[in-house]
Amino acid sequence: MVGTNRNWTREELLLAFRLYCRTPFGRLHQHNPDIIALVQRLGRTPSAVGMKACNFASLDPAQQARNITALGNVSRADRILWDEFAANPEAIAAEAEAACARLAAEESQPDIVEQEPEVFPEGPTETERTIRARRVQSFFRAAVLTSYDHRCALSGLAVPELLNASHIIPWSVSIERRADPRNGICLNALYDRSFNRGLITFDEDLRVVVSDRLRVKDPPPLHREALLGIHGQTLRIPPRFMPDQDAIAYHRQQVFI
Repeated sequence: MVGTNRNWTREELLLAFRLYCRTPFGRLHQHNPDIIALVQRLGRTPSAVGMKACNFASLDPAQQARNITALGNVSRADRILWDEFAANPEAIAAEAEAACARLAAEESQPDIVEQEPEVFPEGPTETERTIRARRVQSFFRAAVLTSYDHRCALSGLAVPELLNASHIIPWSVSIERRADPRNGICLNALYDRSFNRGLITFDEDLRVVVSDRLRVKDPPPLHREALLGIHGQTLRIPPRFMPDQDAIAYHRQQVFI
């Protein structure tokens, strides 16, 4: 029943956390259609779900630095989930996306869908690995682009089709950090490719460093303005899930040419 004071289940917490990661701060309110749609499925009130999302916001160190506090009481379960995400974002992202998939499936086939949590057995099949990878990538992209307000952190470009969630530590290097929004930056397609190929990186103050590989004689206008011209430009800092300095250092030392 809507409005009850029952405890939040882990499934509900995962869905609320997923909502927080993909919803701009200005839309974490009871009138947001996404929140309304979720509460209709969970039997919660819009204000309760919005408050739960804001509680997660208050646990973000970036928000704590801005003196952002929770609107409600952060529960022990909230902190446990946040700490689990900090320790292994990939696992929590996969679990949250699986919870969302189960919820959607239950709505379409309520009498058929299994109610037990999805389990990835040891030695997963190729299909299971593919599903998990897609879910993790979906979580990562939504969280990173939302954190940067769907704008490139260098150019300000706001065309969704041209934006990528760039991994700082590459996908292939760290499974645990594949879904970590702090291991991501929203970049347009040109800067994403340049960053992934080690042609640009960032210094300790998050200023762009351009590789000598890009310093050619008589570069065409696009090369000169879009690549050489950004040397020394400061990365736009998102209000949440700030880029992790250790990840930036890894990129600078191991990926940058």
